[in-house]
Amino acid sequence: MSKPLIGVSTYLEPSASWGVWNLPAALLPAGYHRLVQRAGGLAAMLPPDEDPAAAARIVSRLDGLVISGGPDVEPVRYGAEVDPRTGPPARERDAWELALIDAALASGTPLLGICRGHQLLNVFLGGTLVQHLDGHAGRPGVFDHHEVKPVPDTLLAEILPDPLSVPTFHHQAVARLGEGLVPSAYSADDGTVEAVELPDVEGFVLGVQWHPEAGDDVRIMRALVEAAAG
Repeated sequence: MSKPLIGVSTYLEPSASWGVWNLPAALLPAGYHRLVQRAGGLAAMLPPDEDPAAAARIVSRLDGLVISGGPDVEPVRYGAEVDPRTGPPARERDAWELALIDAALASGTPLLGICRGHQLLNVFLGGTLVQHLDGHAGRPGVFDHHEVKPVPDTLLAEILPDPLSVPTFHHQAVARLGEGLVPSAYSADDGTVEAVELPDVEGFVLGVQWHPEAGDDVRIMRALVEAAAG
């Protein structure tokens, strides 16, 4: 049986260095493609396209979709003023990844949002974000860890039935839930929503606030790959 093709959205940076080069680049931490591969899938990078309408054509060729972590979502996307602690906008990524989410939900393509992707799923469905909270990130460039508690009788609890420690690096989080979303995990420390899902649609739609690609637990990605395999 052929392996499912899983698309993963990427960063788009104006300057990146490797070897003798310093050039604009589409980037993706290697943990993402390695986690897809370890889970039994084939990984394809999906850098922003200048034409968001291309998202539907791309998603139609995929078996599953991952919206990766990255910069803060621009607050205008959920009708909020910019908090001074919110990072600079990544408008190309916002437009592209929202279009990818739209295409995946419209087509029933299995969808996993990771950190920023979890937040974008919430925003796409009309939810809002907390623009700053403390205690969910390590020092710059270092993941912290904290415990999350899955909500019983949810998709996430089927995948991760017990409380677990997860790698985390974020300062924003879900505030008001988007339409149809239900929380499926909370932080054991402060009650922050750590996972959301869409129970009333066919297929696999899940967002997690932490970074499974930064750890050794393959279960969430394996669940996506299995859903993508049909």
